[in-house]
Amino acid sequence: MMSSMVDAPLAAQAAAIRTGQLSSEALVDAQLARIDRHGEKLHAYTEVYADDARAAAQGLDQMARAGVFVGPLHGVTVAVKDLFEIQGKAIAAGSRARPARISAFSATAVQRLRAAGAIVIGKTHTVEFAFGGWGTNAVMGTPWNPWDREIHRTPGGSSSGSAVALAAGLCSASVGTDTGGSVRIPAGLCGLVGLKTTRGLISRHGLIELCPTHDTVGPLTRTVRDSALMLDVLAGADSNDAVSLQAPVRTVQSQLERGVEGMRVWTLPEAERHDVDPDVLAAYDAAVQVLVSLGMQRVERALPQSCAESMRVAGSLMSAEGYASLGTLFEQEGLEFDPHVRRRILLGRNIDAAQYIHLLKLREQAKADMLQAMDGVDVCAFPTNAISAIPVSAVDELATPLSRFGRFVNLLDLCSLAVPAGFTREGMPVSLQIIGRPMDEPMALRVGHAFEQATDWHRAVPPGWD
Repeated sequence: MMSSMVDAPLAAQAAAIRTGQLSSEALVDAQLARIDRHGEKLHAYTEVYADDARAAAQGLDQMARAGVFVGPLHGVTVAVKDLFEIQGKAIAAGSRARPARISAFSATAVQRLRAAGAIVIGKTHTVEFAFGGWGTNAVMGTPWNPWDREIHRTPGGSSSGSAVALAAGLCSASVGTDTGGSVRIPAGLCGLVGLKTTRGLISRHGLIELCPTHDTVGPLTRTVRDSALMLDVLAGADSNDAVSLQAPVRTVQSQLERGVEGMRVWTLPEAERHDVDPDVLAAYDAAVQVLVSLGMQRVERALPQSCAESMRVAGSLMSAEGYASLGTLFEQEGLEFDPHVRRRILLGRNIDAAQYIHLLKLREQAKADMLQAMDGVDVCAFPTNAISAIPVSAVDELATPLSRFGRFVNLLDLCSLAVPAGFTREGMPVSLQIIGRPMDEPMALRVGHAFEQATDWHRAVPPGWD
């Protein structure tokens, strides 16, 4: 019974705590027990706040017995990517190049989670400074994708630990960042729901940034409803992040059940189907048929700019802005760096001011062209990843197949939702990506929820970790 509750959706856990069927302390103890048993192999956490979590759970249970609930996340746990400041806790951004420091304050996202009653159970591993899609980290170690107990497969990055911790039941939900797919890629490879939010919808105050024009904060959850629940807690204007002042005042959970009949979905153009794993394509095509069966009208048209060109522009902007903020560190000799991340950062030193401004102009034109192309379309439905999880030993750090369908969303400042959509013949998860216009998360979540209600893929959990 307790094992099934640990693997249950966030909303179900919160509801059970609210009705007295489950205590927060029992949930925390069960998750910590899994961490004790499997934490070393899974390598999801940089630090587990066991004592803090137990103390918080006891206090929240005491309040619950008195009929007092802090908020919608009362008593559930959240794991936080090691890019966010948490007051009194170490932060290293997945790097050993400089000593981890103790944060003097907590990121706005962390404050909002706690204000809603969530317990931060620990910090999770990331690719060094979040610059990589495979989820590998040559200096801190690479988390283990829980869908294969025998072979160490890629968890996806850069929010690798956040995905692994949730997929294996080591937390109730998790928070990551997405600069070029870094929430959606690991969600897709680990069988989870991952939401890439519009830039500015969730405050980035207290986040170690990589590429400010692309960086976003987003939740990883088991279901689309959980994602909407987390978004309602996290979203909103914050005076400490000027970009967030554009965030609308709204709730998205109430819009999930509105259905999709008559809506128009733009599917993957024929020109973009090359070099996609056949198992991924088969699962994707089946997922599109589900959407059509729900009453959605399929739209086929070419992208105004290929995914490859978008990847090129976005990658150059990431290197340029990454070098601007981290170049002084990565230029130093004698420090311990992930060599692949260092190479990506140092590419930015060759991009001068004129080239950078040109890249920004290319981005603005591409954004305008895409919005025009989406006229008459409600959402796009593309694969989340072109391939499934591969052995870590087979990774080519010079290749970027996992960024192919992710980076263009960040470049064009769209929103996107990754939802489980099947498995390969090897038993690795496959994911469908629902892409919406800027700030149109309610639409993407609505479509994702309809797909989820018509399928059972989101119910699967990696076996053997209970």
